[in-house]
Amino acid sequence: MSARLLALALSIATLGSAGGAADAAAAPPPPVGLEVEGGEGTWHTNNVFRLDWTNPSSEPPVAAVIYRIGDEQGAPVGEVGRIDWPARSLPELTVPGPPGSYTIAVSLEDSIGEEGPPATASLRYDNVRPPDSAPRPIDGWIGRTGFPLTVRIEPPEGALPVSGIRGYAVSVDDSPTGEPCADARLCTDAETDLRDGIGGDAYRIPELPEGTSHVHVVAVSGSGMRSRLAGHTPLRVDTEYPATRISGVPLGWANHPVAVTVSATDAGSGMEADAGSPGGGPYTAIRVDDGAPLVVAGDSAHTTLIEAGVHRVAHYARDAAGNVADGAAGNRPPEAAVVRIDREPPAVHFRSWQDPADPELIEALVSDRLSGPSEGRGSIEVRRAGSVDEFEALPTEVSGRRLRARWNSEAHPPGEYEFRAVGHDAAGNTAATTRRSDGSAMVLPNPLKATTILRAGFGGSRLVWLRCTRVGRGRRCRRETAVSFDARPTRRTVPYRRRVLFSGRLASRSGTPLADAPVHVVERFADGARQAQRVSVVRTGAEGRFSIRLAAGPSREISALFTGTAALGRSGAPEVDLGVRSAVRLRVSSPLARVGGRPVIFSGRVLAQRGTLPDVGKSVALQFRLPGLDWAAFRTLRTDRRGRFRFPYRFSDDDSRGVRFQFRAHAPAQAGWPYEPGGSRPVAVTGK
Repeated sequence: MSARLLALALSIATLGSAGGAADAAAAPPPPVGLEVEGGEGTWHTNNVFRLDWTNPSSEPPVAAVIYRIGDEQGAPVGEVGRIDWPARSLPELTVPGPPGSYTIAVSLEDSIGEEGPPATASLRYDNVRPPDSAPRPIDGWIGRTGFPLTVRIEPPEGALPVSGIRGYAVSVDDSPTGEPCADARLCTDAETDLRDGIGGDAYRIPELPEGTSHVHVVAVSGSGMRSRLAGHTPLRVDTEYPATRISGVPLGWANHPVAVTVSATDAGSGMEADAGSPGGGPYTAIRVDDGAPLVVAGDSAHTTLIEAGVHRVAHYARDAAGNVADGAAGNRPPEAAVVRIDREPPAVHFRSWQDPADPELIEALVSDRLSGPSEGRGSIEVRRAGSVDEFEALPTEVSGRRLRARWNSEAHPPGEYEFRAVGHDAAGNTAATTRRSDGSAMVLPNPLKATTILRAGFGGSRLVWLRCTRVGRGRRCRRETAVSFDARPTRRTVPYRRRVLFSGRLASRSGTPLADAPVHVVERFADGARQAQRVSVVRTGAEGRFSIRLAAGPSREISALFTGTAALGRSGAPEVDLGVRSAVRLRVSSPLARVGGRPVIFSGRVLAQRGTLPDVGKSVALQFRLPGLDWAAFRTLRTDRRGRFRFPYRFSDDDSRGVRFQFRAHAPAQAGWPYEPGGSRPVAVTGK
């Protein structure tokens, strides 16, 4: 029976007991605004309710409140309740029956005992837990394409609470023992995530962190009671792409087939297949250029590249969660490496001509259509033509596609020589040739350079001769002059501090003078000199002649050298010796010497460039002679480090009276002394 019918029945009973329709008209009206705390249609988790209302004004006034509880069919439940004062609330109304839906009827009684019609409200309570529920298991790993993820919930089985199933409370965390609700018995409205009843079983998860998360579910009744145990299932999440590494890729060009291997690793779901792997399980893939990929189950794959050219090798893998960086929609592009293969040798040839101005320069060209010439490898070699000797490598400069070497033809005897060029490309392929670009053999006759003649020396005389050339059937002659060097001496001795003129002439084998050519004049000084060698460069004049006035200094050997040019051969003049006599100064304290008296003092100095005097001093021989006789030494002494010496000599022989003696100081040859022997001018002393 409905609450409306129950109220009508209760009203009729009240009227009958009051004794007639006339008296019922004076009964008080029903309570105003009867409300159930928490809401009239809301299910409560216990059977104690609070009711509030407002008593209307009436005459006679309200003196008591009467309330009756009926079940869902209208049958009375429990005793009729009475409050003997004009109350406006029931703070703790207890429903005596089991969980369910009840009706409360509240009426007012006035002071003369008349009961008015009731006001009614529904009372619903349910303190029964719903059966347990759980999320449906999700096998395997969840990859980046698995989100957003929908988790389905198994509905509770068995008898349901009278309030029914409001929905489900769901939580996701990293603990396998998590709870979706803070209270062990109840779930609030805010904690109830799905509110579409028992059939609203789809829970949507937009994303999850890497690793294992746990979903916890309880069913929630209409009153908010929750399942005793939270259902649970783990979610294994891996949204990272597997890492791939390619090995076997050469740093540059290769001249052979290249075998590459791709290895895949994954720190999350891994590369081992299991029953839950989406899309057929993990694999590793290699794609060469724009061809179809090679897909191999597991964590590695390999292939061999044979065709020449530049290849792009893309590599990627799919892990057990289905993550794959293959460049498809939404996926990251794959990693890629470049493999360069060149199995063809380069083309090599010599230039088809020699530069007449630089015949010793040997050039070859290397070309290669793929990898290009090697930047640092290549050589030019030479050997005697027609021989079976090994080729001799020349110092070769490699610049781009050009090989350049300089052959020192003057270091080889006359004859023909063949050359070989060895070229390399960047892939390591090698080719060799002995041919020029026009197909002719790369053979050169030696000598390559024009022969030159250099003559030089001291002094000499001018030579006059006729130079004739053939003109038609006759000859044309002209007078030419030059210095003749053949008659010049090969050794010359000069005094100390004397400058010497050294000259010569440079010409070709035919006698043509070579003008404006550098000639190196080399002076190699004797042992003990401050300077071991001095080189002066002079240039020839219009007639090929040159001259230089050599500075004073110690004894030396002098040579002239023309080092040659790219087109002219080198030549040198025979070496000549320049001796420089020692210079000694001598003086005596008196031109008269008394026999038996005081000695006369001989003093002097040996002249030399600074730094050439020996540390132990220079030996000096004091000599004398009588007119018409040879010099004879009577004393040998050493100078100090400045070349100075001093010696007292006493005349004691009576035969010396009236005799005029000549004295001199002589500097003999000495090891480490860079001068020729030489002496001082004589000084005279007369005995008396």
